[in-house]
Amino acid sequence: MPASGIQHLARFYVKQRITMMVNRYEIRAANPDGSEGAVLAVAQQKRLAFREQVTFYSDEQRSTPVFSFQARQALDLGAVYDVFDAAGTPIGYFQKDFGASLLRSSFHLGGPGIDAYGQERSQLIAILRRFIDFPFSFHFDFKDKQSGAVVMSSERQFSLRDRYTVDVPDQRVDFRLAAAMAVGLDALLQR
Repeated sequence: MPASGIQHLARFYVKQRITMMVNRYEIRAANPDGSEGAVLAVAQQKRLAFREQVTFYSDEQRSTPVFSFQARQALDLGAVYDVFDAAGTPIGYFQKDFGASLLRSSFHLGGPGIDAYGQERSQLIAILRRFIDFPFSFHFDFKDKQSGAVVMSSERQFSLRDRYTVDVPDQRVDFRLAAAMAVGLDALLQR
């Protein structure tokens, strides 16, 4: 199923492929047995871009854009990133909480009916990541600001290449918003 036709997906995977000038991401469905399923979208992020923008495509040839995210401002440490559907209609946003992120990376996540806040689960791993260059496994939980219920989580697997398992128990969270946030986490944690 193409990413543009998915409103909600309870679990999917994000894999990064590192190349010389760009970071490439592959979004895959999770099969019922937990194995990787079909490719839902691919994305490419240019390194050292003046204004962050990432477009997700339906295929490896990048022929059909299906959604995207873009920073509202250039070179802003607390920038807001708007997430758009294929037609350019806003479907949500995310924003790094710069002050809180000094010790534990933290983000706001919003969309229709969603107002959530996410942080690294482990304060210890958050601090160690800042001082030791090691492929730590880490976990983000995004919780509804009113109820405290988890709306989305992203877990980096212990590996040399970045690979994430993304769980989205809240059906209000659009798949495209969750996928953009998962890729945004990887891209923004590199800074």
